[in-house]
Amino acid sequence: MNTPDKLPLVSVIVPNYNYERTIGLCLESVSRQTYPRLEVIVVDDCSTDDSARIARESGVIVLSTGTNSGVAATRNIGVRAAIGEVLLFLDSDVALAPDAVQKAVSRLLAEPNAGAVCGIYEPVPLIRDSLVEECRSIQAYYWRETAEGTVTFLFPSICAMWRRVYDDVGPFDARLRQTEEVDYGLRLSQRYDLILTSTVRGTHDDDHELWPLVRKIFTRGRLRVPLYARRRKFAKGFETASRAWGSLAALLAVPALLLPLVLGLAGWLVPVAFLALSVGCDVGMYRYVRRTRGPGFLLVFAGVQFVFNLAVASGVVTGVLYWLLSGRFRTLYDRDGAPAAVLPAR
Repeated sequence: MNTPDKLPLVSVIVPNYNYERTIGLCLESVSRQTYPRLEVIVVDDCSTDDSARIARESGVIVLSTGTNSGVAATRNIGVRAAIGEVLLFLDSDVALAPDAVQKAVSRLLAEPNAGAVCGIYEPVPLIRDSLVEECRSIQAYYWRETAEGTVTFLFPSICAMWRRVYDDVGPFDARLRQTEEVDYGLRLSQRYDLILTSTVRGTHDDDHELWPLVRKIFTRGRLRVPLYARRRKFAKGFETASRAWGSLAALLAVPALLLPLVLGLAGWLVPVAFLALSVGCDVGMYRYVRRTRGPGFLLVFAGVQFVFNLAVASGVVTGVLYWLLSGRFRTLYDRDGAPAAVLPAR
């Protein structure tokens, strides 16, 4: 890497909304970075807790959206205030490894075609609250780690991007309260390489209650449908066709539980087969869990993952129905009459 005075200035942009539990850990991790040239900008989306105060007391720049606007608009406000050549987006519930910024910038400098470099989460949560959170952390780690390389799916929770690339691609779509990262990743990857790497790491505090997490997974699955319907394929990354089939198999296993009432014991073969197919479609993940956490935890993980798969499949099915019945839903990602993910940047 270059000498410190020749390194690009990195603007760390931290969107925040009600993350008082973690924002202190997040900002502390930034202060411990080995990379020498940083500015830190927290953009608070009108939090109702003490997170903005905690950020101000840490000595970083703290801005406000003025009105609750969503994470896409929050990141855009941070960019407008940034002066760095490199933007590093960091969610306020993530604590970076000490060398994360250094490794992200090194990768950007080493690969001329790279527009952005995204990192992955550790397989353990930042704050260990529940088995549900433990399961989610392992899944998030495994899916990202096995998708390492060039992708089309942006992971803005840990993402370094050249400022010139952001200016070329354009801002995050502030109309999107969720799935803005899918839209942005598709837009960016049409012009530049979008890299996911396990050398850039952070620890994430995920949802620790099952129902809010299931609702979030369901909503994201539903909202992806209009975008993928136009492209007729998944984003390149962890959303594979095999995992989609696994989610569908889990959903089909539920009504199949009625078959034993009609067919007797033989009827159990169908739901068991669907469950086996669901596991088989992502068997590497289950093997990883057994190897690292043991067979007892694997049983818990398989049960939680089954619920996650139901949420994904139900969300997609609901999204398809919305897409068929609602012209407004079909144009969710359109800007000025054309799909946002295929428009030229402004």
